[in-house]
Amino acid sequence: MRGPRWGLALAIGAGVLATDQLTKAIVEHSMTLYQSIPILPGFSLTYVRNTGAAFGMLAGAPSAFRLPLFLLVTAVAIWALIAYLRATPSHRRALVWALGGILGGAIGNFICRMRYGEVVDFFHLHYSGWSWPMFNVADSAISVAVAIVLLESLRGGAAEPRNEPATTAR
Repeated sequence: MRGPRWGLALAIGAGVLATDQLTKAIVEHSMTLYQSIPILPGFSLTYVRNTGAAFGMLAGAPSAFRLPLFLLVTAVAIWALIAYLRATPSHRRALVWALGGILGGAIGNFICRMRYGEVVDFFHLHYSGWSWPMFNVADSAISVAVAIVLLESLRGGAAEPRNEPATTAR
């Protein structure tokens, strides 16, 4: 696991993971469960625990089923992301960044599930009677990074470096 793509992906992943874990710790230690602090119109910090997956899916499923399933799916996803990263050329920097972001976010939420059996969420977007499901830094990184991966997949290998022929002096 050498090369510039590994260093870049690990740096991005570690940054996402550290930011995610730090913000979750701050929320846990400075807020009470379900406490909400308005930040801007339509945006609050609201401390919740999410037992489900994305958007609370399977939150009502029995924990004996839900937790092992989520841990298994996350472990398989991490393995698949590492395999994808191994196959990604170093010059596809946006894709390498994105894969690092997804890995950092996946590991951040994996740590929460291992520690608590649920994930700490706190970003809350809302307007009038509308409310987006709450999320955290890991979720944000994963969402942005998946969008980048999708855009990069549409581009394909368009950003391949040119191998200019070497010039020789006479």
